[in-house]
Amino acid sequence: MKTDFFKLLLLSGAISMGTSAYAQVDLVKNGKSNSKIVLAEQTEVNRTAANILQDFVQKISGCRLDIRQKGKAAAGDILIGTSASDDVKEDGYQISTTGGKLVITGKDNGAVYGVVSLLEDYLGVDYWGNNEYKLEKRSDISLPSINKTDNPAFRYRQTQNYALQTDSLYKWWYRLEEPAEAFAANYWVHTFNKLLPVSEYGTTHPEYYAYFDGKRHPGAQWCLTNPEVFEIVAQRIDSIFKANPDKKIISVSQNDGNNTNCTCPECKKLDDAAGSPSGSLIYFINKLAARFPDKEIATLAYLYTMNPPKNVKPLPNVVVMLCDIDCDREVSLTENPSGQYFMKALKGWSDITDNIFVWDYGINFDGYLSPFPNLHIMQDNIRIFRDHHVKMHFSQIASSYGGDFAELRSYLASKLMWNPDADADKLMQHFLKGYYGAAGEYLYQYIKIIQGALWGSGLRLWIYDSPISHKNGMLKPILMKRYKQLFDKAEAAVAGDPVLLERVKRTRLPLLYSELEIIRTQPEKDFDDVTAKLNYFEAEAKRFNNPAINERNNRALDYCKLYRERYMPRNEKNLALGAKVTYLTEPTGKYAELGKTALTDGLFGGASFVESWVGWEGKDGGFIVDLGEVKDVSYIETDFLHQIGHWILFPLKVTYSYSEDGKNYQAWGTIEMEEERSNMVLFRGVKMESKQPLKARYLKVEVTGTKVCPHWHYGVGNPSWFFIDEVTVR
Repeated sequence: MKTDFFKLLLLSGAISMGTSAYAQVDLVKNGKSNSKIVLAEQTEVNRTAANILQDFVQKISGCRLDIRQKGKAAAGDILIGTSASDDVKEDGYQISTTGGKLVITGKDNGAVYGVVSLLEDYLGVDYWGNNEYKLEKRSDISLPSINKTDNPAFRYRQTQNYALQTDSLYKWWYRLEEPAEAFAANYWVHTFNKLLPVSEYGTTHPEYYAYFDGKRHPGAQWCLTNPEVFEIVAQRIDSIFKANPDKKIISVSQNDGNNTNCTCPECKKLDDAAGSPSGSLIYFINKLAARFPDKEIATLAYLYTMNPPKNVKPLPNVVVMLCDIDCDREVSLTENPSGQYFMKALKGWSDITDNIFVWDYGINFDGYLSPFPNLHIMQDNIRIFRDHHVKMHFSQIASSYGGDFAELRSYLASKLMWNPDADADKLMQHFLKGYYGAAGEYLYQYIKIIQGALWGSGLRLWIYDSPISHKNGMLKPILMKRYKQLFDKAEAAVAGDPVLLERVKRTRLPLLYSELEIIRTQPEKDFDDVTAKLNYFEAEAKRFNNPAINERNNRALDYCKLYRERYMPRNEKNLALGAKVTYLTEPTGKYAELGKTALTDGLFGGASFVESWVGWEGKDGGFIVDLGEVKDVSYIETDFLHQIGHWILFPLKVTYSYSEDGKNYQAWGTIEMEEERSNMVLFRGVKMESKQPLKARYLKVEVTGTKVCPHWHYGVGNPSWFFIDEVTVR
C-alpha cells in the first residue's frame, strides 16, 4: 500500500510539473523572440492593448514583437481579444497561459486592463503617471502558469490627475474612464441649462423655470411638472442619442446651486408626498426613462435632492448620481454627523435602486496647494459605496500639478476603485518607495504624523478649507518644524538623483504655501524672513510651471505678486489702524463679533472667506470708523472679495462721508462698481481721494450690496454676500 501510494504521489507531482512547464511561455530569450502578438478582432481596444504590450516588452528587453492584425496564434504567441467567459463582467479581463500561449481577453476595455495587469504583476512595471514609470531591463521575459480572471468593483471609474491631459497612456493604465467616453455628447452633470438654455427660453417662457419666493426664476432649475418642458427635453435627448448612436447614457441633472428648485403647487405636491424635493425630480426622470427604455438616464441626488423620495422608485434604467459634497473629510462617512447624514441618504437610495453613481469629494476646492490629509479614509468610503449597490464612482480629488500628493492620490483612488479590499497601506508604501526612492520613508512618516495631528486637533477637514483654519492644529508651529525636518531629510536622501529630488520638492509646495498663508495672519512677523520664504516659494512655483492654488485657476505666481502688494509692509501710515468700528447695519451671524476688530487690524484677508473677512448676506451694510480725534484725511479705501463659488459678489456701490462730531456728515463721494462675473477669486479696493485734506474724526462707509444672486449666477434668486476687510485711511 505504501509503495502504491508513493508511486501515485510521484506520478501526481510529475503531472503537476509537466503542466506547469507546458503552461510557461517564453516571450523573449537573450533579447530575441519568435513570439508575435495576434489580434482576434480588429478593435480599438485590442489594438491599444497590443501597442502597450509591444512598447513595454521592447522597453524591458530591447526586443520588438510583431503585431499581426489577423491570423492564428501558435504556441509561444500572444493572442489578444478572444471571447471572454461569462465570469468576466464589464471591463473585466482574463489572462491565461494554457496551451503554451499567452491569451489576454476581456469585455469592453478589459483587454487593455489585462495587459496592464500582466505588466504590473508579472513583468514588474510600475506606472506612476505623466510618462513616469519604472521597470527592470532584462534580456529574458518568461511567464509562469497564469489563469487569472479579474473584475472591477465598479463598472465606471473616474478620478482626476493632471496627467490625464498630458499622457495618453495614463487613463488606460489607471483603468479610468472620462465622461465623454460614456455619456452622450458629454452630457454628464448639471445639464439642465444645456438642455433648456435660459438664453433661449428665459424671456419667452419663464414658466419653464423654478417658482419660489413668489415668482419664476429663469436660470434656476426647471418646473418639472410643466408638460412642455418634458416634451422639449425629450426631443433634445432623442436628437442627442441619434447623433451619438454608440452611447447608452445621458445625464439630465439639476444646475449647480442649492435652494433653487421649483415650489409651484404641482411640484410642491409631488415633493411633499415624497418627503423630499427629489420627488418631482424622479417623477420627471422616470418619464424620460420610460420614453427611452433602451438607454440610461442619469440624474443628480445633490444638495436639495440628496435624500430619496419615500413613495416612488427610480426605474431600472435610471442612474442616481449621489453626491456627498456637504460631508467633512477628517474621518470616514460613518464617523461624523455630516457623514452619517449622508449615509442615511445612501442607504435610502440603495433600498430602492441598485443603479447608483457616487460622486465623492476628496478635494479642497479652495486649496489645491494646501495639505489635505484624507488618504486614510479613501478605502473605508470606497468599500461603503461598493456595499450599497454603487455601480459607478467618481472620486473627485483634484490631483493638480503640485497639489498635495497628487500622484499618490490618483494611484490609490484608481487601485481601490478597482479592488476596494486591496491593502491600502501596502499600496501607499509601494508607491512612495517607487516614486520617491529613499525619500519615500520620510514622506510616509509625514503622512502619518499630519494625519494623526488632524485627528488630535479635533478640527474638521472640509472641501473649502484653508491652512489658517489649522494653524493651531495640524499646522501649528511645533508640527510645521517637524514637517520641515522630514522634508529636509527626504531631499537629502535623494540629493544625488535630480528626478527624485524634483518630485520631493514639488510635493513640498503645499507646506511652503501654508507657511506663507499662516504668517500673513500674524500681527508680529519678521518681514525679512517672510521675504526670503516668499522668494523661495516663487522660485519653486516658476520651476513647477506656476501651479493652480484653487479650483478657480488662481495661480501661484499671481499669489506671490499679490502677497507683496497686499500683505507686505507699506510705507504710508494707516490712520485707521486699531480704530473703533460702530455698525450702522450689523454683519450677518458670526461676522458681527469678528468685525469689531477685523476691519482695522492691519491684516488683509486672503483668498478664503473663512478668516479676517466680515460679511453681509442679502442686505446692504454700513459702519462708522472712529479715528479717535480730528485728523487731516485725504484718502480712504475699503477692500472687497469676489468669490463666485460661495455666492460672494462685489457690491453695487460704496458711499463715503465724513464728520468731525459724529452727528453732521458731509458727503465725500460714491463709487459705482462694475459687475464682475469672473470665476476667479478677486480683490477690489474701492477708494476715494481728496486733493485738499479734509477735517474728520468719523468716517462713514455705506455699502449697497447685490443682495440677491442675479440671473446668470447659479444661486439665482437666493441671497448673495459681500465681504469687506481692511479700511485704509491716509
